[in-house]
Amino acid sequence: MKQKNRIILSFALLILLALVFVFLGISAGSASISPGEMLRVFLGRSKDATAAAILFGLRVPRTLAALVLGGALALAGYMLQTYFHNPIAGPFVLGISSGARLTVALSLIAAEHGAILLNSAMLTGAAFIGALISMSAVLLLSSRVKNMSMLVVAGVMIGYICTAITDILVSFADDSDIVNLRGWSIGSFSGMKGEALSAAALVVGVSVFAVFLLSKPIGAYQLGESYAADAGVNVRAVRVAMILLSSLLSGCVAAFAGPVSFVGIAVPFLVKTLFGTAKPLVMVPACFLGGGVFCILADIIARTVVSPAELGISTVTAVLGAPVVLVIMMKRRRGDA
Repeated sequence: MKQKNRIILSFALLILLALVFVFLGISAGSASISPGEMLRVFLGRSKDATAAAILFGLRVPRTLAALVLGGALALAGYMLQTYFHNPIAGPFVLGISSGARLTVALSLIAAEHGAILLNSAMLTGAAFIGALISMSAVLLLSSRVKNMSMLVVAGVMIGYICTAITDILVSFADDSDIVNLRGWSIGSFSGMKGEALSAAALVVGVSVFAVFLLSKPIGAYQLGESYAADAGVNVRAVRVAMILLSSLLSGCVAAFAGPVSFVGIAVPFLVKTLFGTAKPLVMVPACFLGGGVFCILADIIARTVVSPAELGISTVTAVLGAPVVLVIMMKRRRGDA
């Protein structure tokens, strides 16, 4: 009963934080719009066309993008940690986000030169392919490297290789391409329009639903592959599903927001600590909510600290998330000792 009450209160807290941060995200910006005017705009009673354009054209899509994509990244991190049985495994650390960034950069440059006609579906597909290639490289290394610390180091190296290739490609791009890619490569939820937001929400929604359906098999997998097999779980199918879904989620984030660091590691740890459980039935929705809250907060900080200029979203998530990663590593060190 105590655990159940803790879960209910934790969900209530996350939902409350999500509502508060969504309101703050819509309110924050260089142009001041009063809460009363915001309410009139949403009710369709405002005569201020500029306020309506700012809210519906910029702030609402951006805030919703942070909510959806932040949740996707946190959930991808949770699945990778479950897959590798390691709390510091995440899309950014293992180089998966960097692989997605590479193929998206290739697609953007090709589209600018007229080689392909790029749309949201193609952008997501390119990011998924890049994420899957990086994930495959990590899995290949995992079969040869038994030490998880070395595997994480290998993932970081894969990320550096992908980043270096991306930077080389950017250096050969036209000036207009470089401006777009430079802004995208530091991560940002700005510029999300209706079509892109709808595409991202569709991909993430279907993926989250699929992950939730796998909650029971993943819960058995957490107790060990032998236990899962004895319980009748198709371990190979569950592992493949976790790879594909985590790659799709992290690739979708990279496609629309660029690389976002540390969310996939920090949020699952914070959510587990808050809820006091790692059960997938609880963690799947909790990680999604927690990731959304975390990224909306980071986005608010990114566009208000040095306003009217903006910080890259990865800069802020690194400041917020890196200390959490250090805590995880110190706890693991004490546990090993």
